[in-house]
Amino acid sequence: MRVPRPIVVNLDDSVSRQEWLGALADPRGARILDLRDQTPKLRMVANRDALGILSGRVAAAADRTGPNVFFLGSGDFHHLTYALLRDVASPCTVIHFDNHPDWVRMPPLLTCATWVNWALAIRNVVRVITIGPCGHDLQRPQLKFANLTAIREGRLEVFAWRQPPSRLWGSRPVDGACVRTKGNRLYWRTLADEPWDDFVAELCARLPTDDVWITIDKDVLGEGEAVTNWDQGEMTLDQILRAIARIAQRRRLLGVDVCGDYSPARFRDPLRAGISLFDRPFARPPRADATAVNGRTNARIVAALYEILG
Repeated sequence: MRVPRPIVVNLDDSVSRQEWLGALADPRGARILDLRDQTPKLRMVANRDALGILSGRVAAAADRTGPNVFFLGSGDFHHLTYALLRDVASPCTVIHFDNHPDWVRMPPLLTCATWVNWALAIRNVVRVITIGPCGHDLQRPQLKFANLTAIREGRLEVFAWRQPPSRLWGSRPVDGACVRTKGNRLYWRTLADEPWDDFVAELCARLPTDDVWITIDKDVLGEGEAVTNWDQGEMTLDQILRAIARIAQRRRLLGVDVCGDYSPARFRDPLRAGISLFDRPFARPPRADATAVNGRTNARIVAALYEILG
């Protein structure tokens, strides 16, 4: 299977200036789609018209001979994964590496915090499996508008990396492969306490479809391997790449998208600024080495995919 050259969806210049783009093993280099004219309408919240423009430009650039690899920039654009998934032509499972579950149901807009629910509404998306959260999102989740119904139905699984039991307020029990309810508490399965390769083997055996889409938000990684706009997790890139390699041995990869690069969050309208402040009530000062750190990680992802799929 041939790996098409990476497609950089340039919305914030966070990836387009990274050195690895000029040193790809593939002499064709990467495609860089300049969509900065749509950034104000896509960051944090997707405007319908801007989403259509992005979808058209991506479709024109995508290689139809194999899985495409997309770089979306900041995690503020993770909801653009939804635009990529709308075109999948066969039933697929979405494997979602992220420090946040992106599963809230409010506001009723396509945002970087709600996109998983939008993806679950796509006809060919059978299940979303989120791996890696270790922040506050799983604490009192029903009070944060989390989509617990999708977990009960088996369409969504959220495997925490590290998470203490959380309170369940006035809601039906939530039980599945990733969580159990005991009394009024949710006990999340915590992958930090398990052998990683054993979990990946179990994951592969339980995948409900032959086709898989991989989406990676680098905020799932520690700060030594990523510099992001968000609070970060504890997974390592080696763990993610080993999982992708194992999955690709047993299933067909339809595509991969990557976000979680650093760029300053600037907004022209109060809606996006307000959502950003609510979801991200902390100031992360920029690091001088952000571009270099993220570039090394992106380069490793591309090299691994060449080896896995080439």
